[in-house]
Amino acid sequence: QVQLVESGGGLVEAGGSLRLSCAASGRTFTNYAMGWFRQAPGKEREFVAGISSSARTTYYTDSVKGRFTIFRDNDKNSVYLQMNTLKPEDTAVYYCAAGRQVVPSKTPSLYPYWGQGTQVTVSS
Repeated sequence: QVQLVESGGGLVEAGGSLRLSCAASGRTFTNYAMGWFRQAPGKEREFVAGISSSARTTYYTDSVKGRFTIFRDNDKNSVYLQMNTLKPEDTAVYYCAAGRQVVPSKTPSLYPYWGQGTQVTVSS
């Protein structure tokens, strides 16, 4: 089992920044690829960013490329999502997820472990 706890969400004006954190406990953190997903009201959960266990590989959905950065600190068993130049359409509940795939997947069902989510609201 892997337990994940997100933090860092909040209310921010458009153009602002937030950094989300996800702290992991349980199994060896370095064995897991990590992903950030988000879900807005009435919409399906969507992939935002992913990072491999070694941190050598990162993926982003097109809408956040150049604005968001995913990184991890394996010594602290944590993964982060730095979000800059936020837009109202980034408003959602953000979840971190852990999976044993070699490279991070964009498919939610491939991640067996999820955090409880943290709300991000971007005002216009």
